[in-house]
Amino acid sequence: MIEAMDLTKSYGGRPAVDRLSFRVRPGAVTGFLGPNGAGKSTTMRLILGLDAPTGGRVMINGRPYGALPAPLREVGALLDAKAVHSGRSAYHHLLWLARSNGLARRRVDEVLERVGLASVARKRTRGFSLGMGQRLGLAAALLGDPGILILDEPVNGLDTEGIRWIRTLLKGLAAEGRTVLLSSHLMSEMELTADHLIVIGRGRLLADTTMRDFIDRNSRAVTLVRTPDTARLRTALEERGALVHPHEAGAWLVSGLTAATIGKIATEQRIELHELAPRTSSLEEVYTQMTEAAVEYRASGEGSVPRIRAETMS
Repeated sequence: MIEAMDLTKSYGGRPAVDRLSFRVRPGAVTGFLGPNGAGKSTTMRLILGLDAPTGGRVMINGRPYGALPAPLREVGALLDAKAVHSGRSAYHHLLWLARSNGLARRRVDEVLERVGLASVARKRTRGFSLGMGQRLGLAAALLGDPGILILDEPVNGLDTEGIRWIRTLLKGLAAEGRTVLLSSHLMSEMELTADHLIVIGRGRLLADTTMRDFIDRNSRAVTLVRTPDTARLRTALEERGALVHPHEAGAWLVSGLTAATIGKIATEQRIELHELAPRTSSLEEVYTQMTEAAVEYRASGEGSVPRIRAETMS
């Protein structure tokens, strides 16, 4: 388990991480989300002892990272896939890591096979693609068969097959009882992979909850309606207090009434319905709405376009 308690890190008097407290528990994939500049990278560096906190503390299984006798056996991390000596082969990069942590040579072959790099094990990493570099970084994280994994953007550069493979791998590792902390800006993939979410903005905790609760509590349920008699149904629904917005392909999004109520009104008015489908917001929509005020870097005009879809549907 990873536990942060009032964790604080300031640079030049400005807090990058501000009294942050959370727990990352075993048996689940925990998504770590936040806009650029939110403090995610700093937090992960603090967990791994790469930076010293200004205040508070962070523990791994009850101890600071620096107090772990064999760190690679307890924590596997992927923060920067490019942090590899380009003149070394994938095999020898992993071999020196294994030797420095008292791991058997056979473990190098095992993880290279697991991440799909066995066929290029003896090739120098300078010729690796971005996706191959990510796989090598993941192999290094898995080398010590650790109970805790901390991964920053592990699907960056991977193709669709590789992304699905990582998703299956992380879910499987969590199912074995391991602790998995996953940071990514790819919201659609995070929604499919993570069980729990920790969301931060400007270094402070915004949410610490399950994926399902995060979406349900912060989304606005709507119903997709399609009918050949649009004008009459819209009038009938608005008379009952509903909000009706045009959607793609001639459909409408209705909020303020349940799908059952909409269907009942249509029946009473003898209005034919071609589609009546309840919907909720996606993780991307809920996350964007929640963190909008915490976005530090915004291009001119960004955020000025009305977000009808994000406010009303998935």
